[in-house]
Amino acid sequence: MELMISVVIGTLILAATGSLSMFTARGFTAMSNYADLDGASRNALDRISREIRQTRGLTSFSATNLTFQDWDTAVLSYTYDSNARTLTRTKSGTSKVLLQQCDYLSFDIFQRNPSNNFTFYPATNGSVAKLIDLSWKCSRRLLVSKINTETVQTDKIVIRN
Repeated sequence: MELMISVVIGTLILAATGSLSMFTARGFTAMSNYADLDGASRNALDRISREIRQTRGLTSFSATNLTFQDWDTAVLSYTYDSNARTLTRTKSGTSKVLLQQCDYLSFDIFQRNPSNNFTFYPATNGSVAKLIDLSWKCSRRLLVSKINTETVQTDKIVIRN
């Protein structure tokens, strides 16, 4: 009888310890996943911002593609592929994936009319665009379900040249 009671108590303690270990491991994995997604988004945003600021101007625009004349007169483009969930940078025929696992991405362009209140108005074509608005959201699957969806990254980048 005492052996049965001790086996039951031991089993309950082991089950509780196992559940706590799995819950803790899942939490650490989720935090690592989020940190990795956030780092990749931050690196991509920093690079895109730096490069767009240095361009000579926007030559082509769509909701998923931006094409610029870069500071060295080369063609620089950013293209979002919703099927592959990637954002790709292409310059002088060389492509590099800047962002993966991207569920949503949007490019918008604005013109900046001289004013003291810094109001931006939608641009009708690339030749008058001085501000690029980027927004995206990334996520990953972790243990079957899609979790750790990152908050939307967004930035307004002014073309300086």
